[in-house]
Amino acid sequence: MRNATFHTSPGTLPPVPGAYALVVDLADGVTVTLPGRAAVVLGAGRYVYCGSARGPGGIRARVGRHMKRGKSLRWHIDRLTEAGTVPGVWVFPDGDECTLVAALTGWPVPLPGFGSSDCTACPSHLLSWPHGAGAPWGMNG
Repeated sequence: MRNATFHTSPGTLPPVPGAYALVVDLADGVTVTLPGRAAVVLGAGRYVYCGSARGPGGIRARVGRHMKRGKSLRWHIDRLTEAGTVPGVWVFPDGDECTLVAALTGWPVPLPGFGSSDCTACPSHLLSWPHGAGAPWGMNG
């Protein structure tokens, strides 16, 4: 995908609409319960969450919130970002999160429906980063 940039700090994120692929590292397992489903433990490891930011402040506002500690738990991803660490994020101005998920076809889906309850195209917007896999879009920033 073109126009991908990797950011490690919220201050460098662009205030434009688009999509993002947030990297989350979990040192320990986290129990996650989606509405109407049994609880699932996501094991320690690295995950990539694909999301979109179309509201005021765009990518900077949404991803900046994801990178912040001590926030209220509003979205599925908040449980992971509060329990783990966020080493960085790829941003795609004017991008689409389903396109990002499609680009990672073959990566394991640890929890169907995670972050994609309003999406009919994707099994999940959270993927497990396979051991030994390289950075999907490079680490330029």
